[in-house]
Amino acid sequence: MKKLQNYVTGQWLEGKGEGIPMFDAITGEVVALSDTEGLNFADILHYGRTKGGEKLRKMTFQERGNMLKKLALHLVKKKADFYELSYRTGATKIDSWIDIEGGFGNLFANASLRKLFPNQPYHVEGEPVDLSRGGRFMAHHIMVPKRGVAIHINAFNFPVWGMLEKCAVNWMAGVPAVVKPATNTSFLTEAVVREIIASGILPEGALQLITGSARTILDTVESQDVVTFTGSATTGRLLKSHKRIIEEAVPFNMEADSLNASILGEDAVPGTPEFDLFIKEVRNEMTVKCGQKCTAIRRIIVPQNLVEDVQIALGKALGKVTIGDPRLKEVRMGALVSKDQVTEVKERVQELTKTAQVVYGDLDRVETIGADAQKGAFLSPMLLREDQPLKNLAVHETEAFGPVSTIMPYKNLDEAITLAQMGKGSLVSSIATYNDAIAKDYVVNAASHHGRILVINREMAKESTGHGSPLPTLVHGGPGRAGGGEEMGGMRGIKHYLQRTAIQGTPTTLTEITGIYQQNAQYKEAEEHPFKYHWEDIQPGMSLKTHKRTLTDSDIQNFANLTWDHFYAHTDITSLDGSIFEKRTAHGYFIISAAAGLFVYPNKGPVAANYGLDSIRFLRPLYHNDTIYVRLTCKEKVDRDVASTEHPSGIVKWHVEVFDANFENRPESQKTDKDSPLVAVATILTMVEKKQETFVEMTDEKIEACLSKLTAETKPKWGIMTPQHMVEHLEYTYKITSGEIQDFEIATPEKILDKVRASLYNYDKFPQNAQFPQLEKDKLDALQHPDLETAIAKFKAQREKYIEFFKENPDAKLKNLVFGELNRYESYLLERKHLNHHFEQFGLI
Repeated sequence: MKKLQNYVTGQWLEGKGEGIPMFDAITGEVVALSDTEGLNFADILHYGRTKGGEKLRKMTFQERGNMLKKLALHLVKKKADFYELSYRTGATKIDSWIDIEGGFGNLFANASLRKLFPNQPYHVEGEPVDLSRGGRFMAHHIMVPKRGVAIHINAFNFPVWGMLEKCAVNWMAGVPAVVKPATNTSFLTEAVVREIIASGILPEGALQLITGSARTILDTVESQDVVTFTGSATTGRLLKSHKRIIEEAVPFNMEADSLNASILGEDAVPGTPEFDLFIKEVRNEMTVKCGQKCTAIRRIIVPQNLVEDVQIALGKALGKVTIGDPRLKEVRMGALVSKDQVTEVKERVQELTKTAQVVYGDLDRVETIGADAQKGAFLSPMLLREDQPLKNLAVHETEAFGPVSTIMPYKNLDEAITLAQMGKGSLVSSIATYNDAIAKDYVVNAASHHGRILVINREMAKESTGHGSPLPTLVHGGPGRAGGGEEMGGMRGIKHYLQRTAIQGTPTTLTEITGIYQQNAQYKEAEEHPFKYHWEDIQPGMSLKTHKRTLTDSDIQNFANLTWDHFYAHTDITSLDGSIFEKRTAHGYFIISAAAGLFVYPNKGPVAANYGLDSIRFLRPLYHNDTIYVRLTCKEKVDRDVASTEHPSGIVKWHVEVFDANFENRPESQKTDKDSPLVAVATILTMVEKKQETFVEMTDEKIEACLSKLTAETKPKWGIMTPQHMVEHLEYTYKITSGEIQDFEIATPEKILDKVRASLYNYDKFPQNAQFPQLEKDKLDALQHPDLETAIAKFKAQREKYIEFFKENPDAKLKNLVFGELNRYESYLLERKHLNHHFEQFGLI
């Protein structure tokens, strides 16, 4: 029998024991054996802290995010390989989709968070704090990756999502992971990890997998490690009280199964959309993953006059749920993960039925399609009814982790809130109501006991992800019985793996540490105008002091007429009595506009566009005949993704300070302690292009120099082309770009054509062995010219025709086989990439 392997210390290892069997939830057959005997958990954790941690910590948030995105794209291409294994866990196709592709979606979602972090390995949090009146002593907070490992102990119900929703977060933070999935379904986790490791996308040591028992793994945890647990509250409390966890003060994040409640609002009577949505939601939560979800609805709290209606409607809905082999399209619910789990659920139901009654389902009988009910871990959905939920507490304390839920009545909303709170802490609650006053009352009063609350109504139904769907950008966790932990949650989740440290010093020192210019730090005078630098060459603190400008009375009145801003302080000097203004006052936006006129560099350069205004403050008025100058300083750089027809670029945040140039000339008698020459500050953003250092510019001289190296005997670094085939291919493409050949259909599908055309603007090379649409794969066309020399001459002549065509037709657009219609500039970009590709292929550059 096949043994699952563990991926630890950079290798796939089998345990040295006999192994524990894992069973197919549908057929009862043994899938594989799990064995961890002989593994040294201390070595595994040390390996992660050193090998994996060192590499991840050095990566910037942008690099980590792009790594996650690349991994997600890779796994999506392989997703079909995982579904067959997922069926063996008892999951239907929709169950598997939630687990597998939901897990991949977590990678995508967390990858996008890179845009919220600085382009460096650590984060700068919040606003700076001035600790001195003079502004020379200040503080800020930074958050650096912990120097430990993230140890994830996961439950059986989501073998893929459970791993990736946690790993995506710690990888974004720069912390490696050791994953210990539940043994029952670890064969699916192992398959995904094999694909992740084989891809080579993650740094070695960033991910390790233990596919079986790891009872002593917490014995050697250290203070820099982080432990996360998903599973039963009982097991979680046991692990959380581990001696080593307490001694080392190891952060322990617990997400435990809870008795989640869904409330039917008093207004949601039969016949309303909210009633129907409520019934649908409860049915889904009972049957998706066979109810084996930590977020599933366990308590159905409904108005006492609607209990019978809900019971009948739910009975009808559950009666339509077909159970059996999840591979069959007509099956809506598969099996529980194992027969042991079936036994446990039955025991819990028997505890509940000491006071509650079964109103739908049978513990001992289930009809199945395409599967043997006796061999598989099948169980009928079980709907219970507890008529005295305030008195009988089992329904609030006992969880049957399967397709089981209990209806209970409430007299008024306050009682519904009380019943929800009696679960002593839940991951999620929901309420179906179209009355926002009811929704507010419930949410505000129930929120103390829940990690998330969903309000269900007709307006959000089509877009809703449902009661039981945690989202990567939201906190997943809950108080009390739910464990008191928080997973995911956007930036909050990533910060769980970062150490927050307060730093104090001068503004200049903190500028260097944070990578963000701090007010009153020393300027770094730019040798040239800052707008002449590419994104890579601009650094925080780089600064320019402008020349001066006097604001005239005519300027102010003209700006009022141009903008229609006729506020009295700018236009009616007879109304200034009792105001804060002394004379005709310049508009605040005119001051900023005038400041831009002073610091903007007029010539075309790396600054591609004004990207916006982050903040602006006017500290005191400026009047006609006042003179200003501006200090422009790079505050911060933020990387950005570019997918449209524009060149790679980043965002530069500029700190703009507007000064009163006449301040120093004022008599001291007219100054107070609060006076300052600084009259306005703003943060503006510009889009700045990055350097193009990938491609050699293909001038006539460069092309001539490259071709002079080419002989008939030159061998390609890749592909099957000969030198002459390459040159004739280039000649042919110049016939297309000069308009001689246009009688063809564009090969690229319309739906992706814009994206493909946009790729001309990036600085990525064409992939080696890329297939030209008109060439047969692995086959060379017949040569058109007698020798290489003739081919080169024809190539040069055709290139001249291309250049001449666009001189005479500068606004023309011509079809290209791959990239669609191209204008003159795009044809130049294609030429540069294409020549670089083939000249590099033959070692000419």
